[in-house]
Amino acid sequence: MTTIGVQTMMLRDEFARSGLFETFRKVRDIGYRAAEISTVEMSAANVAELARVRDELGVEIASISGGLTSGGGGESLTTHLDKFVADAHTLGARMIRIGMLPPAAMASTARVEQFADRCQEVAEALATQGIRLYYHNHHVDFAKYDGRYLLDVVAERSPLVGFEIDVHWVQRGGLDPVTTLRRYGADGRVAMVHLKDYRIGHLVPAVYEALDAGDPSPWQEELQHIVQFAEVGEGNLDFPAIVEAGKEIGAEYLLVEQDEFYGRTALECLQTSYDNLLALGYEELFTPAGT
Repeated sequence: MTTIGVQTMMLRDEFARSGLFETFRKVRDIGYRAAEISTVEMSAANVAELARVRDELGVEIASISGGLTSGGGGESLTTHLDKFVADAHTLGARMIRIGMLPPAAMASTARVEQFADRCQEVAEALATQGIRLYYHNHHVDFAKYDGRYLLDVVAERSPLVGFEIDVHWVQRGGLDPVTTLRRYGADGRVAMVHLKDYRIGHLVPAVYEALDAGDPSPWQEELQHIVQFAEVGEGNLDFPAIVEAGKEIGAEYLLVEQDEFYGRTALECLQTSYDNLLALGYEELFTPAGT
């Protein structure tokens, strides 16, 4: 069964203000009962608090996050694999996801292949512990390397690695989200999907005031930032088709996420996405399987 949940990257400021448990209580009150953990320091105290969130609030932990490199001298799947396995087992998470490949890995086809090969090695090690490894796409994954998308290089060289398809970044990469879900999920390889909308925003009034005064530079600058992240149902993506495609390919989790809020709070954005998904008829997908 497919479950709609939340990706916690968007809650990082809420966590800083209110703490993990209180923030998750608010998220649970909106109606979300599953979560992917990201941008949370996996200290012993935080892992214990997330276990409390699961046990006391009934929020299912779909997956946790890790990278092949730490990016800041901390833990990585390369240096602290046992710690990631232990955290996943403690929280009941069956999946670990890599949010993005290291920047240096995009330098050449050979670098992409090296990254993919290392992902395969980590996936093999995790599989012995009953955990699956997934890779999350951005628009950069649709750059071509020797005629192949970066994502295809990973797909070909890392057969044990699944995919977490982010429909906003697919759209921003120039592909159709539904077609992309079906392409990469045809063999059950897509277990998670990120739901975030793609909006073309309005320019601020100051732009038009400058134009009236004969200065086109603000318009030229702001036009570069007109593509926005948006709450589900508040942009241009076809979410009924996206959700149905996710169900069709057997995705286990559809995770609501939003990278920027444009003056709103994360909780307000989550409420809007929740309301819009309910209006589309997906209330039953907010209840995890077996509950």
